[in-house]
Parts: sequence; structure tokens; C-alpha cells
Amino acid sequence: MRSCQMQDTITKFRDGRVTLLVATSVAEEGLDIRQCNVVIRFDLAKTVLAYIQSRGRARKPGSDYILMLERGNMSHEAFLRNARNSEETLRKEAIERTDLSHLDGTSMLSPVDISPDSMYQVESTGAVVSLNSAVGLVHFYCSQLPSDRYSILRPEFIMQKHEKPGGSTEYSCKLQLPCNAPFEKLEGPICSSIRLAQQAVCLAACKKLHEMGAFTDMLLPDRGSGEGEKTEQNDEGDPLPGTARHREFFPEGVAEILHGEWILSGRDGYQSSQFIKLYLYSVNCVNIGTSKDPFVTQLSNFALIFGNELDAEVLSTTMDLFVARTIITKASLVFRGPIEITESQLILLKSFHVRLMSIVLDVDVDPSTTPWDPAKAYLFVPVGAEKCMDLLREIDWTLVNSIVNSDAWNNPLQRARPDVYLGTNERTLGGDRREYGFGKLRHGTAFGQKAHPTYGIRGAIAEFDVVKASGLVPGRGWGHFNDYQNKGKLFMADSCWDAKDLAGMVVTAAHSGKRFYVDSICYNMNAENSFPRKEGYLGPLEYSSFADYYKQKYGVELVYKKQPLIRARGVSYCKNLLSPRFEHSEASNGEFSENLDKTYYVYLPPELCLVHPLPGSLVRGAQRLPSIMRRVESMLLAIQLKDIIGYPVPANKILEALTAASCQETFCYERAELLGDAYLKWVVSRFLFLKYPQKHEGQLTRMRQQMVSNMILYQYALNKNLQSYIQADRFAPSRWAAPGVLPVFDEETRDSEPSIFDEEFTPSSELQKNLYDDYDGDSMQEDGEIEGDSSCYRVLSSKTLADVVEALIGVYYVAGGKIATNHLMKWIGINAELDPQEIPSSKPYNIPESIIKSINFDTLEGALGIKFQNKGLLVEAITHASRPSSGVSCYQRLEFVGDAVLDHLITKHLFFTYTDLPPGRLTDLRAAAVNNENFARVAVKHKLHVHLRHGSSALETQIREFVKDVQEELSKPGFNSFGLGDCKAPKVLGDIFESIAGAIFLDSGCATSVVWKVFQPLLDPMVTPDTLPMHPVRELQERCQQQAEGLEYKASRTGNVATVEVLVDGIQIGVAQNPQKKMAQKLAARNALVVLKEKETAAKKDTEKDGEKKNGSQFTRQTLNDICLRRQWPMPQYRCINEGGPAHAKRFVYAVRVNTSDSGWTDECIGEPMPSVKKAKDSAAVLLLELLNRNYRGKPDGK
Repeated sequence: MRSCQMQDTITKFRDGRVTLLVATSVAEEGLDIRQCNVVIRFDLAKTVLAYIQSRGRARKPGSDYILMLERGNMSHEAFLRNARNSEETLRKEAIERTDLSHLDGTSMLSPVDISPDSMYQVESTGAVVSLNSAVGLVHFYCSQLPSDRYSILRPEFIMQKHEKPGGSTEYSCKLQLPCNAPFEKLEGPICSSIRLAQQAVCLAACKKLHEMGAFTDMLLPDRGSGEGEKTEQNDEGDPLPGTARHREFFPEGVAEILHGEWILSGRDGYQSSQFIKLYLYSVNCVNIGTSKDPFVTQLSNFALIFGNELDAEVLSTTMDLFVARTIITKASLVFRGPIEITESQLILLKSFHVRLMSIVLDVDVDPSTTPWDPAKAYLFVPVGAEKCMDLLREIDWTLVNSIVNSDAWNNPLQRARPDVYLGTNERTLGGDRREYGFGKLRHGTAFGQKAHPTYGIRGAIAEFDVVKASGLVPGRGWGHFNDYQNKGKLFMADSCWDAKDLAGMVVTAAHSGKRFYVDSICYNMNAENSFPRKEGYLGPLEYSSFADYYKQKYGVELVYKKQPLIRARGVSYCKNLLSPRFEHSEASNGEFSENLDKTYYVYLPPELCLVHPLPGSLVRGAQRLPSIMRRVESMLLAIQLKDIIGYPVPANKILEALTAASCQETFCYERAELLGDAYLKWVVSRFLFLKYPQKHEGQLTRMRQQMVSNMILYQYALNKNLQSYIQADRFAPSRWAAPGVLPVFDEETRDSEPSIFDEEFTPSSELQKNLYDDYDGDSMQEDGEIEGDSSCYRVLSSKTLADVVEALIGVYYVAGGKIATNHLMKWIGINAELDPQEIPSSKPYNIPESIIKSINFDTLEGALGIKFQNKGLLVEAITHASRPSSGVSCYQRLEFVGDAVLDHLITKHLFFTYTDLPPGRLTDLRAAAVNNENFARVAVKHKLHVHLRHGSSALETQIREFVKDVQEELSKPGFNSFGLGDCKAPKVLGDIFESIAGAIFLDSGCATSVVWKVFQPLLDPMVTPDTLPMHPVRELQERCQQQAEGLEYKASRTGNVATVEVLVDGIQIGVAQNPQKKMAQKLAARNALVVLKEKETAAKKDTEKDGEKKNGSQFTRQTLNDICLRRQWPMPQYRCINEGGPAHAKRFVYAVRVNTSDSGWTDECIGEPMPSVKKAKDSAAVLLLELLNRNYRGKPDGK
């Protein structure tokens, strides 16, 4: 085992990452390892000393020390007895030696006279450094200073002799520390010996370093706050706060302005005046685009009633509702004025609100028992199209009364859908959902696991008679059918209706519980017409007529088969209209209308339909209200937060900063978070740099991490209760709690439109069990939802809270500049502003004349385009730590602040230049522009590297090789790698580019505008969306993910050369070698991409040549299925031949054959290994198609 591997293993054992260590006898001593719980010695120790030393490894309390002896070996047993006796003797001797009480009063305990000049002690901790330990402590401190592989930091000692008149010699020592220490030189006192002089100056240095803050009170080098390796989880494996995996439950916030006790009107104990003053806001909807679909454009008008007057910013908010492919609805609230209503009127409006929302949200709630929460008080009311002077007359009281007082609500089918009303999971019943619904909804019984029909409803004819008797379908004894039909009447399931009055109404199918919009009455169709085929189905007819369909499917014998059928469209679930769902274009208008005719209409027998009390236009209009109120509620929270912060910033921008990308809306905080992250980093870096002039770059970096880390920002967010304002989940109406209508179950949003060509489509969502059963207040479900009223809780990752803090900083910076941002940061608790009096004066630069002459300032300043007032800053910016110290500090501190300045300025430039660029692309632009590789290439391009002051030959060689590579890149016209070249840049070159930016920032009096004026032309051409290169590793990964291919990298090292292989689906397609592993991986990925693109080009040509493509659609197993249908063959038979490979690179091989009507079974065709079952079947199907093409060429279908 190599030394580095052995040290790495020991380090892992110390840290606990490795819990079992197998070692030779060298582990007896000389290894600094942790206390062990169990020590097992396989070979007996050769000496008693070795036994005691290995025994000491098990010194943890409660540990076990196990020796393995040869059974029956008397010499081994004797040695063990001797070793144990010796151990006991040594223990007694040690105890006696530590007890020195018998020596009291003797000269042996006379105190040692230690003068104050021979030691330094910290009173607060008692830590002491003496003359003997001072030299080692100084060496240790130098080793902890920031450095790279080109610089070796150690103290230097310069001794001076001092001759005394008597002929004796004394010595003094001058200590010189590395250039990045708080001070460089210190002269010690005159001492009698060289060793004592060295110790004395080191002791003085330790004292001075502690006074300057370089040492902690424990007299150890101060590494800054947050010492330790950055990890994502704690010792128990739980994610740490601030990480994306750390998630917590938080209550959902509700704006205080929505609170109203008036919503409790009608309850016992509630006292109200004769009139209640409320505020009326109408919902204004304007359609952008056109549609031929009347169900999209014909909607009822609504208004909202609030207990308080809303902020004007809510009224100025316009929200886009994505209602159809060709239409976007612009919705907003319009203030109509205050109204005064009586308590009886309010109770009536509350009942209407509950009835309406119970249908829209599919919740079976009765107005008399619904729970009202004053924390969220508002109502939806219908209004007429005309405006009135008397605002109360705008409310459609006639419609309200007719709906609230309708007897239809007594029928459970008219309230909630069966799949929602049942409140159970049909898989636990032993039958299907409709089967349970018939018994449960109609006569209080359910077909249990042992008492259900053999095949759903088909075998339930006897049970259906009971259902029919209770009013599911009209009785068979009704006469005078022709008389009613001649009068335009239709026999419905519950009554007779005029056919002309049904258009636009909502009907409930009694046999399925589904609701439909009535489009028209088809007088040319009745139940005896042929039942339509499903699109694409060419097999034999399963049902001869509509009547036959209902008889076979449900066991229902239709009575009035001559009645015209109702042409209807299904009432879809209430959807999230805030997320873009379509690609809007005028060209798709015709396609959209055609799809409506094909997939959205069904034909229903009237005798199986119940007329719903809610008109269709009212339901369609109400389905937009949850999305509107989601945005209004979010906006009210944003306004509330703006008022708390106390700085005038547009509330819609604050809402943007509070909205996560997971909401899938038209805006999110990611762009603002990118800008805020860079600004926060710059402000904190400037603050630390100026406040702590003696801290080195490593300390400043750790201190900055403690001020801007996600864990700290997460704590700031919690302190300010930001979790109550954040919108982090995609809006799901099924989880949304309307006033008085709480959600029954919690599931993912059901945004998929059910296909109702088959009217028996059943939603695939599972029903949640009763949320309040067995709830103990602490239990949680595995899917992350709290049992109980889960609509009031949501799960947020702590990184989301940290991101929102940065996004708020970005929004305030855009809206109000530095003043607004500083106000926000103070409110959050981030103190990064210095008073002018606290800013220390710039340190004097006494640059030796020899250094001044060695630097060509005219050339360097000419390349930068600026004249420095303080030349010392420029000298420091180009001085590397490997340069022997001569009164000039290295560039590390300037690089620290310059990195933050450039990051902020470039991010700001990209943010305001590309205002419409998606957050992901903006992040890629920033990563391409702000990276050490790109900065190094810019430094070489402008010949800044020739001015670098360093003292490392290895660094000089690497810079020379890199310059040669960059010059080759620059020789290619129009080429710019933006840091993705084939040669890795020395980090030093990127560092001096940043340090020069820091020097200009300080020399200009902390003016960022001057820095940008200098660096914008240096960075030109800046990366753009068109010139943005993609990293080969990322490009290959995304390509393999799109193609469902397994990607794997295999790395090995031989000497100083790393070799990386790229395997796609287990096949090597790329390999590269480089001294650096990351560069080898990048080159290997690039080679693999070239190979894959060549294969794709060749395959495309072969495909076009063989005619396997036709009209852009490749032959697959669907083509084979169509041929079998046309020729009336059985469907093809597939079987899996092989399935293997690792989990990330699975390969499937399938075979297929078909039984032809004339020649029997075809030969089995085996396809190619593919990464998915679908592709494997397609591969086999293509081969079988080629076989059939050869055997049946020229034969007509069916022959």
C-alpha cells in the first residue's frame, strides 16, 4: 500500500468514516488513532512492552481487548500470565509515583522560578506558551497560512552577534514571517545564547499574534469561524439545515387583511348589528385570443366580498389564466364599493358559496354544518353583466335563491362525485368503485369482498332494480311517451324537462356519477343507433347500439330508446390555470377545434341523466376562481411582508422573490436569487476586508461563509417568519382550502384532462382515508404530508428559505438600489455596513526602490487602461506568496475582495442585459463568465501574466505551457472557449486578474463603477447566449438522459497520468489521458460526443436509404399492430430474451412473432439490446416488419 493511501485510510478511521482497521504491529505505537471500542490481537505480542502498548489502544471506557491464543500452547499461556502481572505492577508503580505527598517540605518540591518574560499566558483560558514551545508554535502557525503548491511558508531567523566589553558574546534574533502574516518582521531581545534568542523572539511573536487576533485564546492559529469540512449531513446521516435535503413542515400563511369575524354570522353566540358592512370586488376577465369553443367563452360573472378594503396594488395586479390553447384570460379585481347587507342575506350568500365551491372542488359539504374560519373570510357571489348604482342589486339574488333552495341537493349524486364521496380506497373492497357507489349512495349497502357481482355492475341486474326503485332511472310504467315527446319534453332520471332548456345545463350521469355539460340535443340520434368505435380500433364490434352498450356494461335495459340523445362534454376537474399548459399559437386553432370534436363529446340517454342545480356557465366561471384567489392571497401576503419591512418596493416584485420555481408559474425567484447571491457576497466581502485588515484570506473566507452560508440565511428567514410568505408548491385546487370548504383529501394536482370518449373513464387518483382518524398530533405519513388538515401545512426545504433571502436582496437591489438593499439586510439581521469612522485608514506602502524599478508600471497600467494613485496596491496585486518577502504582501487579500467585486459586476451586467433569459441559461452565462479558467485566459490575452512576481520555477513552467495553449486558441478566428479549453489554467493567473480588480476597487475609493469601466473592455467579448459553450461532461450527460442510455466513467491512474474511459450502455466510446483527472474526463466526454454524433449521422443516412422512415414517423410495434388489425390477425407475441447489466445501464432483448391466418406462426425475430423495454420491443418489431414485407410483398390486405 502506498504511503498516501495508508494515510488516507488512517484519516478515515479517525473521522469515523471507516470503523474497522486491520494493521500490523506498527499500530502498537506511532499511529495517532482514535480510542477503540474493540481491539483484537491475532498474533501474540513478542514482549511485555508490546502487549502493554497494544493494550493501550483499548483505553476507551467499556472497551474490549481480545487476545487470540493457540489452544493447548503452554508457553503462550505463561506469557499471558506474566504480561498481566507486569501490567498490574506498572499500574501500582504509576499510582505511587503520582502521589508526592510524602515529599512535602523537602527541597525536591521547591518551586521553579519562572519569570514573566519566559512565558505568555491568556488569563481567560489559562493557555500558556513558554520559551520551549514558542518556536514550534510559530512554525505551526506558518504552516496554517493560505498557500498553494508553489509556495512553502516557513519562518526565517536572522541572528546577530553582540560583543560585550568583557569578551562575552550575546545574541539577538530577527524573525521574518511569510508575506501573508499580519506582520512580517520582529526583532527579539538580546540573550545569552542563540537558542534562547530564537525562543525569545518567537515568544514575543506569539504574544503579538494573539494581540492582533491571529491566535485564538487557546493560543492556536485562528482559522476563522466555521472551521471544519463542509458536509451535507450530520453524524447520524440526517441532512443539515441549509441543504436541499433538509425539509420541515410549516403552517401556510394567511394574510391578516383576510381575517373577519363577520364570516361567523349565523352561528350561536355570534352577535351582529342589523347591517354588516362589507366590500364588493368584481372579477374582471378579458380574453386574449379567439376560440370557437363556446364552453371557453360563455361564462358567468362573479364578484368577491371581503370584510376589509384591499390594497391598491392588488387591484393593479393582472394575472394570466391559461384556460385554452388559443386563449389567455387576463383576470383582475375591480373595486365596486362598500355594501351593507343583513344577516339573513349573508347567510344566504354563504350557503351559495358552499354549494358552488363544493362542486368546483369536489367536496361534499353541507352549508348548515360547514366549518368557518375567521382567519380566511371572503365569499364568491354571482353578479349580473350590467352595473347598478345600488351595488346589492348587482348580485344575482334570483340565481342564489334558486340554487340554495333546490331540492336536488338531497340526492348525494348531485353533491360530490362518487370517487370523492366514498372516502375509501376501492382496492380494499374487492369490487370496483362504481359497484361500491351504487350500494353506498342508494341504499346504504356495499358489495363486500364476498358479496359483490362476479364482474362489476354487469352482474348486478337484480341490485340495479333496487337502485332504480329509489329514483335512479324513471319507472317503466310511465305512459304517453309520444305525447311528451311531441311537446319537446325529455324523460330524465328524476323528472321531465323541456329539451330547449337543457342546452348549457349540467347533468349528472346516474349510472356513473360523472357530470357533463349539455351541448345540444341530437334529434337525429337515439339509443338504437350504432355504438361508435373507438378511434383507431379496427376489430369486431363489441356493442351493436347504445342500448346494447348500457345493457352489457351496466345491466340497464333502457326504456325510452326512441328519445334523442344528449350531446355533452365532461365537466373537468378544477385545474391550476396559473401554470402555462399549452403552446399558444394561431396555427393551432384549427387543430384545437378538431380535437374537441374527436375527443370531448359523448352521447347520453336522457333517462340516465339528472339535471344539476348549477348552470354550466356558472360552473365553468367558478372553476377559474381558485386560481384567481391563489394569486390574490399570495399578493396580499407579499404586501403584508412589504409593510413589515418598511421600504417602498413593488409588491409584485416581492411576490416574485417569494415564489419558487417548483410552483411552475410564469415567474419565480431564481433570477433575483442569482443577483442577490452575488450582491450579498460582494457586500459581506467588502465589509470583512475593511473591518479586519489583519486577517488573511483564509480567515476572511471562513468568516464570509459564516455570514452568507445557507444555514445562516435559513436561520435569518426563520427569525423573520419568511416561511409563512413563501409559495413553494405547484397550486393544486384539490388541496386548496376555500372559506368554509376544506379539502377532503390531499394528493398531487389532477391536471390531466380525462378522455371522455369512453365515458366510463375513472380518475386514477387514490382516495385518502379519513384525515382525522387516529391522529396523535405527531405522526406523519411517508409521503411527507401531516395527517389532519394537511391543506394548512406544507413542506419546505431549508435551502428554499435561504434562496428566498437572497432573492429578496436581489429584488430590493433592482427596485431601490443600494439604499433599499441595505435597509432590507438590516431588517433581516445581516450587518455588513461600516461607519466611516470604523473604516481603518489604508496601510502605508513602503515599497523598496529595487522593486519599484523592477516593475514596468507604464506597460501594466497601459494594458489596464488606468493610472494607479497608490502604486503599492498594484505591486501587492501581482505578488505571489512564493516571492521572498521584502516588505510587500502577497495578493491573497486583494484576490478575496476582487473575486466578489467581479462576480457582482458581471452578474449585474448579465442580469440587466438579458432580461428575458430563463434562470437556468442566466446561471450558465454567469458560470461561463465568472470562473478562474476564463479569467486566466483573459489575463494571458492582455499579457498581465508577464508582470507576475513569483519565485517558483514549477509555476513558471506551467504558465509558459498554458500561454502557448491560449495563443493557439486565440489564433482561431471567432473561437472563445470561455474557460473550456483543453489545457487547465494555473490558478495563479485567474487570481491576479481578481486581485488587480481588488486593487482598482481600493485605489478608486471603493467605487465599483471604476472597476467595471476598466474590466468590461478586458472581458470583451463577453459570453452571450449564442456563444455560450456547454461543458462536454454536462452535454454528454443530458444527451444520455434524453436517449435513456446508461452513462458511466471509469478512471485509473498510472504514474502521473490519469486515464478516463466513457462507457455508454456498457460500451466504451471515448477515452482520454491527462495529468489532471478532471481534464481527462472532459476530453474523454468530448471524444465520446464526437463518436455519438458520427453514429447518429450514419444511422440517419442508413435509415433514409432503407426507407424505414415515412413522413417523419419511424416504424414501430404500433405499425405492426395496425397491420395485424387490418389482416385480422391476433396481436403479436413478445417475450423477453435477456435482461442484464448494472442498474444504471440495463439492457433488454426482446423477441416477437405473429400468427398469420394463412401461414401460421412466423419466425421469431430477436431485436437489438436496448436500454428500455419499449425500445427493445420496437427493435424486434422492425425486424418482423421487414420479414413480413418480404413474405407478403404485393399481396392485398386480408389475402
